[in-house]
Amino acid sequence: MLGSGACGGKTVRTTAADPSKVDLTQLWVDPADLEKRDLFAGPAAGMSPPATATPFVFVEADTTGFSPGYDVRDAGGMTWSVKLGSEAQTEIVSSRLLWAIGYHQLPTYYVESWSMTGGPESNPGPGRFRPELTDRKVVDEWSWYENDFVDSQPFKGLIVANLMLNNWDWKTSNNKVYEMTGGAGAIQRRYVVRDLGASLGKTSSPPPMRWFGSRIAQGNRNNLEDFEQQGFIERVAGGDRVEFDYSGIYGGVVETVTARDVVWTARLLSRLSDAQWNDAFRAAGYAPDQASRYIAKLKSKVAEGLALQTSTEE
Repeated sequence: MLGSGACGGKTVRTTAADPSKVDLTQLWVDPADLEKRDLFAGPAAGMSPPATATPFVFVEADTTGFSPGYDVRDAGGMTWSVKLGSEAQTEIVSSRLLWAIGYHQLPTYYVESWSMTGGPESNPGPGRFRPELTDRKVVDEWSWYENDFVDSQPFKGLIVANLMLNNWDWKTSNNKVYEMTGGAGAIQRRYVVRDLGASLGKTSSPPPMRWFGSRIAQGNRNNLEDFEQQGFIERVAGGDRVEFDYSGIYGGVVETVTARDVVWTARLLSRLSDAQWNDAFRAAGYAPDQASRYIAKLKSKVAEGLALQTSTEE
């Protein structure tokens, strides 16, 4: 189902003057402790979750994306970005899984019940909470089609991971470059796929609509039945190129993936324990029966990826 003419036939290119000197740690760090990572806490391990005993104070409404949301401030002065609706759960899960296998992600929490004063509603309902931390700031956006990492294994693996999650909203504005203050005041850059809410559903973009780009929805999100129904790998063609059950507008990016890239990502995800898989979904408030079905489908995709190992070793 992968359409080669997607997005007007755009090609992927590196922006690095010397790709051999690119600092891959800006995108990915080898997760040597993967098996020990806490997927319930995720990147927020060691931080305090949002305190819901006291109402949050409304700062402003966020009307820029698919999901409604607010910026709110807690009693301690921390500002939080809150995303409501179906994407709140999917972003929590997808973010934790990407973080588990080495990609930079931001602290996030799923809060089922909270209250707000000074805004248009007092009890907005379940939401994804992301803190605005003083040690980091957004300095730029980055594109799937043009970045320093396009020739690297971690970048190709990131494409595969997003295909496994059925995350289809790959517009540039969803990808942020952060500058973070590290040890001894050193400034580090981190490339983050920040908005992952359009996941765990299916991709579906009729060919005539692909030419309209990211202005047109390319699927749904948080839809268990559709997620279960959509396939993953259709076949390996032309030696090592993988054709996926994908019908979004980013065919030019997807077409760069090889069987080796799929195996690389599948091997990382295969290291997760059952407890870790369950913790990622528990953190997002999924009922156990829903979580088990999502996990079964994700594990089946991992198995499909691992099955390509033989072809990559020939």
